[in-house]
Amino acid sequence: MHRLFWKFFTVVWLAMAGSIAILFAISTLFQSPFEEEVAGRELSLTLETAAQVLQSDGLEATARLVAAVRRTGRDIPVTVTTDGPAIDCAEQNEEALVRTAVRDGECYRLEIAGAAPSMMAKTWPRAVPWLAALLAAAAAAYWLARYFITPVEQLRYGLRSLARGELDVRIAHKIGAKRDEIASLAHDLDITAARLQELQMAQQQLFHDISHELRSPLSRLQAAIGVLQQNPVRLAVMIERMSREVERLDELVGEILTLARLSDRDTPRFERQTLDLVDLLREIVDDAGFEGQARGVTVQYEGVDTFVASVNGELIYRALENVIRNAITHTGPSTAVRVTSKVLDRKLIVTVEDDGEGVPETELEAIFKPFSQSSTVTTRSGFGLGLAITRRAAEWHGGGAKAENRPAGGLSVQITIPTCAAPRKLVAAN
Repeated sequence: MHRLFWKFFTVVWLAMAGSIAILFAISTLFQSPFEEEVAGRELSLTLETAAQVLQSDGLEATARLVAAVRRTGRDIPVTVTTDGPAIDCAEQNEEALVRTAVRDGECYRLEIAGAAPSMMAKTWPRAVPWLAALLAAAAAAYWLARYFITPVEQLRYGLRSLARGELDVRIAHKIGAKRDEIASLAHDLDITAARLQELQMAQQQLFHDISHELRSPLSRLQAAIGVLQQNPVRLAVMIERMSREVERLDELVGEILTLARLSDRDTPRFERQTLDLVDLLREIVDDAGFEGQARGVTVQYEGVDTFVASVNGELIYRALENVIRNAITHTGPSTAVRVTSKVLDRKLIVTVEDDGEGVPETELEAIFKPFSQSSTVTTRSGFGLGLAITRRAAEWHGGGAKAENRPAGGLSVQITIPTCAAPRKLVAAN
């Protein structure tokens, strides 16, 4: 990463330095002759004025003139020397920075004291601001390189940590208070890491739950085999019990496979059929009403008479059946399960309400996770996969499922199914 830093620094600084060098060259080429001409004229004018003052007013007036020029801030050292009788003044070169004046029969020589400034002396005052600009450009390039490369180093560290499986690493707090795209990328990386960590924990919990659910019927099968070995007379009873456990295992494996297909991003599309979902819903309500008679539970339907949609019939049947049967299981004895439907924006909205104890507010989302049941349930029924399959089946069709507690008590589950929509790609089961 240091190589990238120095590359970035070098490119930025060279760009700035090149611009400054070009500007300096232009300034030197086009401004220096003019400045030198102005300076030469200033010196000539000073000498010319001093010579005229000397010739007309004498040495004291000339001295006062030179002092007055110095007080203006221009240090022009004019020297006055005696150069012989007045007749010698005619031999002087009036073109150079030397002037002569005649006063009281004497020839006076006026000239600028000191040697002519060198090229370096002329250039250095103009070069100082440009050198300062070069140093400022270097500082700015260094700061820009640090500003951009340091977050990149943090991003690299975060990605390498993810590659090593360290999903608890977070880097956004190391970026600081930046509000640019790199900081947003760091926050997105943290969100990705948190999501991967959540999915990893969910996967581990899923493996644990599946193992637990499979172990229970297998343990009962082993117990039945042990009893059968000790007492062959109970063959018929044990075979019936073993058949029930095998059916339970088959049902569990089937639900797990269905959930896995619904949760897989690359799952092939389920076959669609054009069905009247209200007819399907009425059939489920009739079957559920017969099942609820043992506890005095009635199942009532009220809503639209027809709703034709392109869906996978098996998935929708299981989604609706899971919710209604779940409501029958958890409602109170001698109560009613109410199933209502309405059409809104070409979507069928099915609501199933019961008169049970409801679900704690903190668990309203958790009940849609695999192998999850409400903490209010005293006796475990089923595998905890029904509502998970319901939500994923609805989402696959472009709809959704949610739950909320009723103010009067009980749970309300709402399922939304569009008329026809492209299946939605789902995230992995959590």
